[in-house]
Amino acid sequence: MDAPLWPLAVYFIAVVFLVVAILAASHFLGQRHKDPTTGEAYESGFPPTGSARLRFSIDFYLVAMLFVIFDVESIFIFAWAIAWRQLGWAGYIEVLIFIGILLAALAYLWRVGALDWGTVRYQKVRRKKERHSVS
Repeated sequence: MDAPLWPLAVYFIAVVFLVVAILAASHFLGQRHKDPTTGEAYESGFPPTGSARLRFSIDFYLVAMLFVIFDVESIFIFAWAIAWRQLGWAGYIEVLIFIGILLAALAYLWRVGALDWGTVRYQKVRRKKERHSVS
C-alpha cells in the first residue's frame, strides 16, 4: 500500500504516447490509393461475387457454443487429473459426478436433436409441422 503510483502513471503515459505515435506515423507515411477496387474484398484473385452478408444456419452457432461449453469442462477434468493424488477418493467421486452430469447433458442434446445436421432432422421438423397443420 505504500508503493508509489508514479511508475504506473509514467508507464500508462508512455503506452498512450506510443500508440498515438504509431497511428500518426502510419497516417502520414502510409500510401494513399484512389483506385476504386482498393475498398473491395479480395477473394484470392477472383472477382468478388454476391454479398458478404450471408445468413448462416443457427446450427453453426449452436455447435460453436456446445464446443466451448464442453471444452471448458474438459479443462476442469484436466485440472483434476493433475491433482488426483492430493484429492483422494473424494475428488474421484466428485469428478465421476461431474462426468455423469456432462454425459447426461450430452444425452439430452442428442435426444433433442441439437447434434443432428443432416436432412433427417429437417425431415422430422417438417413432419411435425405437417401433423400440426393437418389436425
